[in-house]
Amino acid sequence: MVIKMDRVKEYEALVNIYEKEGLDTSLFGDRIAAIIISGERIVGLNNIEGVEIVGEEIENGVRAEIKIKDNIELPFPIHLCTGFLKSEGYQRVVFDIIVGKGSKVKFLSHCIFPYAKDFTHDAYAKIRIDEGAFVVYEDEHVHGEGVRMISKTEVKVGRKGRYMGKFSLIKHRAKELKLEMRVDLDDYAVTELVSKVKAIKDDSVEVKEVAYLTGAHSRANLKTTVIAFDNAKANVINEAYGLGEHSKGHVECHEIVKGEADVQTVPFLRVKNDKAELTHEASIGRINEVQLMQLMAKGLTEEEAAELIIKGLLRE
Repeated sequence: MVIKMDRVKEYEALVNIYEKEGLDTSLFGDRIAAIIISGERIVGLNNIEGVEIVGEEIENGVRAEIKIKDNIELPFPIHLCTGFLKSEGYQRVVFDIIVGKGSKVKFLSHCIFPYAKDFTHDAYAKIRIDEGAFVVYEDEHVHGEGVRMISKTEVKVGRKGRYMGKFSLIKHRAKELKLEMRVDLDDYAVTELVSKVKAIKDDSVEVKEVAYLTGAHSRANLKTTVIAFDNAKANVINEAYGLGEHSKGHVECHEIVKGEADVQTVPFLRVKNDKAELTHEASIGRINEVQLMQLMAKGLTEEEAAELIIKGLLRE
């Protein structure tokens, strides 16, 4: 890992936060391709054989290009750490990712904003997955009380490629979250998008997942789970477009409300090929009363039982 001397303290501060949050600090090791960002500065960067990361510091943030060669299979994930260690400010991060033919890689992306009180994070990722490549992209978050987050990801999956995108914000406040993921699938390509968000107090959450089943025999599964407490608001939109012959898509939205939370979910399906097949499942409701009573009968308080049920839902 190449670390600039004047940025060692920021690097060490991020490592310490990983330790406190129970995250894997081995991701900072030299065997792993990584870019470590703090504010508008690149504090660490590491390339390995088959993976090239080129970072550029821009106004209020960082732009990075990540290229994986053909037929690369990595034993460790590629680490993308985006941190902001101040309480106020604005950060913009842009990732342009190309994954070569037949490669198999996993990205672990962590957004670390533990002290944020009045902070805006604006993130955009463009991902191209070439023929036969398999990509997993996991996005986890550590937030302070005052984060406004705008995140947009656009993915193009080539013939027989696979993309699994996972977004998780369940331990910390969402505050203001606008999350959008769009995937376009070529012939025999497959995607699975899974988003899990917990909103409390007066948090505002907007989640939009879109799959374009452009190619023949393409497959998509979109699944969103939102837990909304107190006076939180959530709007979830899942869209699937059946364009290719024998394409199949399924969207699934599950929202649990408690208190005065305001939640709406919109599954939208559109077929433009009579050989395409799209299905959906959507539900909004309270915590399962039978499960709640069973857990309380075992000695848990109502709050403890509710929290256990919610943790189970978010782990699924």
